[in-house]
Amino acid sequence: MNIFVPIILMGVLVLITLLLIVVDKLLGGGKEKILMINDEIIIPVKNEDTLLNTLSDQKIYLPSACGGKATCGTCKFRLIDGGGEIKPTELPFLSASEKENGVRLSCQVKVKDDMKIEIPKQLLNAKSYKTKVISIIDQTYDIKLVKFKLISPTRMEFKPGQFAQIVVPGIDIIRAYSIASNPAFPDEIELIIRQVPNGQATTFVHKALRVGDKITLTGPFGDFYLQESSERDMICIAGGSGKAPIRSILYYLKDRGMNRKVKYFFGAKSKRDLYMTEEFEQLQKEFPNFEYIPALSEPLPEDNWTGQTGLITDVVDRNVGDLSESEAYLCGSPGMINACIKVLNKHDIKQHNVFYDKFS
Repeated sequence: MNIFVPIILMGVLVLITLLLIVVDKLLGGGKEKILMINDEIIIPVKNEDTLLNTLSDQKIYLPSACGGKATCGTCKFRLIDGGGEIKPTELPFLSASEKENGVRLSCQVKVKDDMKIEIPKQLLNAKSYKTKVISIIDQTYDIKLVKFKLISPTRMEFKPGQFAQIVVPGIDIIRAYSIASNPAFPDEIELIIRQVPNGQATTFVHKALRVGDKITLTGPFGDFYLQESSERDMICIAGGSGKAPIRSILYYLKDRGMNRKVKYFFGAKSKRDLYMTEEFEQLQKEFPNFEYIPALSEPLPEDNWTGQTGLITDVVDRNVGDLSESEAYLCGSPGMINACIKVLNKHDIKQHNVFYDKFS
């Protein structure tokens, strides 16, 4: 082979690289951009990364249950100026009103030019936390209660009902889980995590996570939380790991004497899917205005079940009256939430008094 051929090829590659750099510069790449947040925070940006990552680099954390893969739709923000047109990957997660108002997914918008955005102020309080796993307790065959001790920062101030995210080490996966713990103890965070078939994050938690492991959490996030200023009677409905935010809410109410009347409906398939029953039965004994109503949709003969049976929506329908002056707190799958809302509407609940967190 001619000795000059490799040298010529290398020269061509260098020339192409230089041309690409020049073109990129001419098109504006590499220049410093200005990112303005809520008309008060100004961030100079040099790279052309996604807005989600750009904000994360500045220690501003938006919720992103899928880790920025455009499959959860939680990393929303409002684009005021810049940012380009809506991408097809965003459309499934945006309502007509959101599109009209400039709502976008931060994982799909790249910071290529000056941008002006709005994000909820409470998200500016979300942080990244170094933690240590201090206990893992089996609740059922597919649900674990995991407790994390916060190391740095040492406290996560959250509202009962909000969620946090686990950063799964080694596989670049982020997943969101409702906080199950008492807000009175912000130095420890408890999460109820249900095994999802083929789920990377839940498989890690159920098969690989050990006491003593160091894990990163981010949070708190979410608009689903207890309306603390209200004195209305409460209806709580959940199933599976949806027990987590309701548990946190009940802890908060307990610490304040449980003055509000609360009915908590928990749906499960059979008795092996029930958990923390003794904990809520004890709460019922301490506070007569609290009622815990577990229900099984398909009890087994060996369950010897004498409690409520049927779909949780049917159980709610049988056990509530007029809800026109009540509040409802719902946690479960989108289908379960929609079915519950139909039943609550039947009992005259007001839409602005219904609060929920849909698990996709």
